[in-house]
Amino acid sequence: MLTKKGKYGLKALAALSELPPGQLAFVGEVATANNIPKKFLDAILAELRNAGFVQSRKGKTGGYALARPADEIKIGHVVRVLDGPLAPIPCASKTRYQPCTDCDEATCQIRHLMLDVRNAIADVLDNTSLTQMRAMGGAEALSVDAMTA
Repeated sequence: MLTKKGKYGLKALAALSELPPGQLAFVGEVATANNIPKKFLDAILAELRNAGFVQSRKGKTGGYALARPADEIKIGHVVRVLDGPLAPIPCASKTRYQPCTDCDEATCQIRHLMLDVRNAIADVLDNTSLTQMRAMGGAEALSVDAMTA
């Protein structure tokens, strides 16, 4: 399940992707426009900056912007950075695999089903860019109008 951290991070990235080139947005503006607690968004944006998704500048003319084009940012990568593995159980994870102690992996029907679930989720998220995600919903849901007005 996508956590609030993951959801808010994706909302913030979508909002930043709507900014004109060279323009920065203040954390408070992004938070207010997208109903995200500012303090929580500060921490999320710091993680996204460390992962190379956003860049920031301090000071009076500072703020945040995407560090690379929105069509190069894959949603699966963002979710893994903010929320961890996509797999519903550890033995189905590719990035943080852990064997089960209570079953035989070769014959475990649950593991095989969860591998299919993980692969389906990864297929969608790893093949969807920030640009594509942004186009899926109405602009009012991820608005930056208040930030650019």
